Amino acid sequence: MAAKVRSRKSYRFAFRSSLYIVIIGIAVLALLQWRFSTINWAILLFAALFFFIISFITLQLRIEKFIYKRIKKIYDDVELLESSTILSYPVTTDMRTLTAEIEKFAKDKKIEIDTLKIREEYRKDFLGNVSHELKTPLFTVQGYIETLLDGAMEDKNIRKKYLTRANKAVDRLIYIVKDLDLITKLEVGDLNLDKGSFDIVELIQSVFDLLEMKAAKKNITLTFDMEYVDPIFVYADKEKIQQVLTNLLVNSIKYGNDNGTTEVSVEDLVKNKVIVRVTDNGEGIPAVHIPRLFERFYRVDQSGSRREGGSGLGLAIVKHVIEAHGEKIYVESAVEVGSEFSFTLEKSIVQIEEVQ
Repeated sequence: MAAKVRSRKSYRFAFRSSLYIVIIGIAVLALLQWRFSTINWAILLFAALFFFIISFITLQLRIEKFIYKRIKKIYDDVELLESSTILSYPVTTDMRTLTAEIEKFAKDKKIEIDTLKIREEYRKDFLGNVSHELKTPLFTVQGYIETLLDGAMEDKNIRKKYLTRANKAVDRLIYIVKDLDLITKLEVGDLNLDKGSFDIVELIQSVFDLLEMKAAKKNITLTFDMEYVDPIFVYADKEKIQQVLTNLLVNSIKYGNDNGTTEVSVEDLVKNKVIVRVTDNGEGIPAVHIPRLFERFYRVDQSGSRREGGSGLGLAIVKHVIEAHGEKIYVESAVEVGSEFSFTLEKSIVQIEEVQ
């Protein structure tokens, strides 16, 4: 239960009102004295003091009884004490301050409501996307198993084929669940990074080798922008950066044009930073989608039948891994021209010393 509001009385209204009453009253009294006799300044001064004291006490008591108590109840009802800015100071019953506080309260609540609406929309999108991604492999497995149970199990060839396909669908489910687990850990900061010094050029080449067969199916060339003779050492979690590079290159291959090229470059950014760029000449991304690219399950292709598979978490994982390193990721894209994803990394002490 919220604590009671600590109030601070204001006498401004009663003071000003009493002053106005005294000015008007003394003006009338002085006019009467002038009309019927000479003006007595001592009487006027005494009357002014008397009227002011009586008016001030009467107004203040009435205001406290009929206005200030209601004002204080307003503070209690809207529970302004939950605000840290209010907790630090006593709440004044002055009308001007009350108006400012209520306006601030209303503004804060509007922001809170707008934030809740955005979160609700995000929650709906997230649940819809999760169900979409999970139901496809689940229904696939269910379909194959039901077919086998309905009699197809007796055919050895069909049994093997369907079990193989069901196994692939289960693998996709496991892949999605693992990605969900990883991104959840990244978002709550529960993933410990195993940082160390390694050659980023060598790591990129190893990812090229891993994806060579996938790229060959679309005749896409994976290449560096130039020949890197010397190693470039960075300080990061090698396994996680490999995952970042893999996700970016897989996306580049998926949405790249046949006979296209994906180029990776490593450039000096500042004294202790490098920037890794992954550039392709694929179909590109419309500008309207770019602000949401790194959201969970967000896809540029919003149609029900998506021509490319995957968990839909790749870019979200990339963003969180890079941010977990305290680095930045950037994206530039133009439709029918291509896309460039780039991210920064900290140079290794070994590399900095070599440069110096």
